[in-house]
Amino acid sequence: MASSSPSSWDLTALLNAADAGAPLPARNLWLVRLLEWLRHPVARTDEGGAEPSGRPLPLLRLTHLLNVLERHPEHARPVAQLLLAIWREMHAVGLFADVGFAPRMALWSELLNRLRLRVLPGTVDTQELAELFVLLFPEPEDAQWLSQLDAALLQRLAALLAQAEGSGHSWREPMQAGLTALISAVRSAGLSGALRQRMDAALLQNQPFTQLASTAEQLLAAQAAGDSALLHQRLQLLRALLDDCRSAAASVPRHLEQHGVSVDIVFEVEQMQARIRRIEALLDCLVAPEPQRELARLLAELARVTQERRSLRTLFARHYSLLARKVTERSAETGEHYITRTRSEYRAMLLSAAGGGALMAITTFVKFGIAALAFPAFWAGFWAGANYAASFVAVQLMHWTVATKQPAMTAPALAQKLGSLSGEKGLEEFVDEVAHLLRSQMAGIVGNLCAVIPLVLAVQLLSAWLLGTPLVGAPQADYVLHSLTLLGPTLAFAAFTGVLLFSSSLIAGWAENWFVLYRLDAAIAWNPRLVARLGQPRAQRWADWWRHNISGLAANVSLGMMLGLLPALAAFFGLPIEVRHVTLSTGQIAAAAGALGLEVLHQPGFWWCVAAIPLTGLLNVGVSFYLAFKLALRSKGLQVADRARLRRAIWQRLREQPRSFLLPPR
Repeated sequence: MASSSPSSWDLTALLNAADAGAPLPARNLWLVRLLEWLRHPVARTDEGGAEPSGRPLPLLRLTHLLNVLERHPEHARPVAQLLLAIWREMHAVGLFADVGFAPRMALWSELLNRLRLRVLPGTVDTQELAELFVLLFPEPEDAQWLSQLDAALLQRLAALLAQAEGSGHSWREPMQAGLTALISAVRSAGLSGALRQRMDAALLQNQPFTQLASTAEQLLAAQAAGDSALLHQRLQLLRALLDDCRSAAASVPRHLEQHGVSVDIVFEVEQMQARIRRIEALLDCLVAPEPQRELARLLAELARVTQERRSLRTLFARHYSLLARKVTERSAETGEHYITRTRSEYRAMLLSAAGGGALMAITTFVKFGIAALAFPAFWAGFWAGANYAASFVAVQLMHWTVATKQPAMTAPALAQKLGSLSGEKGLEEFVDEVAHLLRSQMAGIVGNLCAVIPLVLAVQLLSAWLLGTPLVGAPQADYVLHSLTLLGPTLAFAAFTGVLLFSSSLIAGWAENWFVLYRLDAAIAWNPRLVARLGQPRAQRWADWWRHNISGLAANVSLGMMLGLLPALAAFFGLPIEVRHVTLSTGQIAAAAGALGLEVLHQPGFWWCVAAIPLTGLLNVGVSFYLAFKLALRSKGLQVADRARLRRAIWQRLREQPRSFLLPPR
């Protein structure tokens, strides 16, 4: 075996190298080479490598292999002895009990384990059949051709293995041990507090998890004693218990959707359900009168889950989908408050946005003050972020609005409308919602800018009149006009800021989910120490306050710190990344205009900065909305079936009633 290339090995060389007395690693390597020969074509067509047929190549070559062995008993017997020797000396329990499952019930430990499987090479020097199995069937197509093994091939394979001395060795023993291990794992997970407390109590009345182990023991004992009547009875009972366990596990996600999602619990439920399916597959093999077909199905399933176990994308897509749906649902609930539908709501939005703009004027001057203190890069970013965070939190507590925070919240609310989109009435209601959303967003931006511009200018003029110099001087003004110009990377930075706005909404949804999952509102309301210190009514008020404000606090603090810190951290790695928030940028431009006076109107740089304002706002809003909308659609499994129909309806409304996208109905 000098060469490791599968195409360099012909069948004769492989058969001549079959030696049941060789060391176990050598026998394992021979088996790996045999499977490689089955999968990979060679130049010689007389070995079945290039026959045009609808059957997969490995099946064609397996047929050819069996033909050769049946014609040459001198090769068949050593091959059968070698295969039986591998089966006897390998520990096969793990193949049935462990393959496809995480060694620990934690999502992140499984992530690290999958990374190890993808990066580190495997070895044939092992006694664990589960480890060798990964090398035997390393390609995604293996599960497909294994599932297509027909009855004739399976009977011929069984006849080949029967030629080995001692072939009567029970193949059921490792499967029975694997069955016992799987049932123990399901029972342990079902009785654990994390799952038991979240299962439907009505489904646990018959204690299905508690009965699993004893029922399985009775089934195996009946099989060993040859009592077919008792075996059939215990088999029916065990399958019924497994159905009850599956139903109980299926009730956990429903509880999580109501009371907060944990990806580790979702992962544990997935593992339990997969183990139940494996138990049923093992039962099919153990009790079938002719088990070859069931064994082939089990082998194909093991090959499939082996490939799936190496996929990082599958891991995240499956176990974060529920969390993403919960995050977007909580964002949708918040987003409903940002959508105006009547004239009174529209006026309230304008006033709310004006209040937010007024507070952003103060934030603008604090930002210039922090810059004047010339902190080191990290601390400058930290205090800038603290300034933004404090301002955003103050806006929240005052029940005001910063317009750029709206899209990430309103997008999931709009996506929910797509779920009920049917008929002309549903289409018209969706277009109405689009008009409401755009109008609300416009009101937010206009309110912010109409407050921040005059207030910043007024403070600059008042400072110049009282102190003889504006708070923001000419050097800072020149820097603003140089950095915020449309001719620079402002638009790219504005799009990046849109990503941060979207990210803060995810953090908000996650924080609220975490708060609800661990029932912190109940802990605050009923913790003995807090109740003794605050009194029951005040503790309840605190619990309600945190329950209603945790999402906004998380969003505002995270957004502020990201706006301040990320540019400083990016500069550490040599990345020239900055943020461009439309309200804050407008405040800085207004401060620059107040510092330079009326002559600024004659400077092209000023007008390039003014031209950047609407585009900055568009990118802040558009990128944030797009990402949130896509996430909402994905998390709910929604598809926009007729995009052209939606576009036509929106354009028709725009042509017929353009005012509805800007102003509320009379």
